[in-house]
Amino acid sequence: QVQLVESGGGLVQAGGSLRLSCAGFGRTFSDYAMGWFRQVPGKEREFVAAINWSGGRISYVDSVKGRFTISRDNAKNTVYLQMNSLKSEDTAVYYCATAATRWGDEPTSQMGYAYWGQGTQVTVSS
Repeated sequence: QVQLVESGGGLVQAGGSLRLSCAGFGRTFSDYAMGWFRQVPGKEREFVAAINWSGGRISYVDSVKGRFTISRDNAKNTVYLQMNSLKSEDTAVYYCATAATRWGDEPTSQMGYAYWGQGTQVTVSS
């Protein structure tokens, strides 16, 4: 059974930093791209960042470029999202996901992902 467990969310002041972690179980995660999405109530889930299986290709939504960094440690089956210079508009539930296709590129659409974590709340106070 594939499981993704996010951690690291919380409350932070604007301009601060948080690091989210997502640990995977039940799959050879090093073979699959990983992604981070976020969602606020009443809105669609939004792509944030993704990294391909090897870590050699990375994509970000424009609004987080230069502030967020996605990385992975395949030996630990873990993907990270380092979030710096946080803004109130970054407030959301953040979800990690693992891709449906082995050894593929980093999907930027939800359709490209097969399994999702339960989400972790990030709240940025202004």
